[in-house]
Amino acid sequence: MAEVAAVGAPPPRVKRIELDRPWAWLNAGWRDMLGAPGVSFLYGVLFAAFGWVATTGLWFSGAIYLVLPMAAGFLILGPILAVGLYDVSRKRQRGEKPTLSSALRAYRVNTSQIALMGVALLLLFLAWVRIAALIFFLFFGLHPPSLQDLVGQTFFSSDSLGFLVFGTAIGALLSAFAFALSAISIPLLLDRPQAHVVTAIGTSFKAIGENLYPMAFWAALIVVFIGAGLVTLYVGLIVTLPLIGHATWHAYRDLVDWT
Repeated sequence: MAEVAAVGAPPPRVKRIELDRPWAWLNAGWRDMLGAPGVSFLYGVLFAAFGWVATTGLWFSGAIYLVLPMAAGFLILGPILAVGLYDVSRKRQRGEKPTLSSALRAYRVNTSQIALMGVALLLLFLAWVRIAALIFFLFFGLHPPSLQDLVGQTFFSSDSLGFLVFGTAIGALLSAFAFALSAISIPLLLDRPQAHVVTAIGTSFKAIGENLYPMAFWAALIVVFIGAGLVTLYVGLIVTLPLIGHATWHAYRDLVDWT
């Protein structure tokens, strides 16, 4: 994909990286998280609280069968929700002191373009929830299993094999597209206020195309860390989501050169 830059701004250059670079991003993200624990863990608590509130809402609305697609939404919406974490890492890299107020206001650096990315990811998430619901009803009919039977009928019944294969395949495709769309695009928009969303998305796709195996490895690590947070009933997200957020900033800095 051709690189597209904002008018008057030098085009970004995507760098080639080694397969093991994601470990360095996680290491740098860990340092940022410990260097700004107040902001980082507050974001983590908010992520976990969102999961608890959303799950409770699904329970009371009788749509608890959507809890798995909703949980997968952390992979789709996480990049836009972590703007403040990127700001923390950016300030630490510049030798500045990150604060909660600056993290919460970070989107103002490039409001319209970051908002466009947020809308795109939100629409993708809503499409995924709708598709997941249709797949669920296609296999289970109009009477979904109760909460007590949900896990057993979904994961341990021979009748659910087709559902698992088909649903996982569709979810993987949408998640892969969301990852390609947002792998480094939102940190780029934060770092370069003059950049356009087209520049950011084009650079994100190019970064993956130029570094397919390292970025596939990075995507797998994200799934593992976020999955670990989800299986602990969202408690683990208090650590894993800020860690991934900070590491994503370092992935952007490692992959993109503006000189």
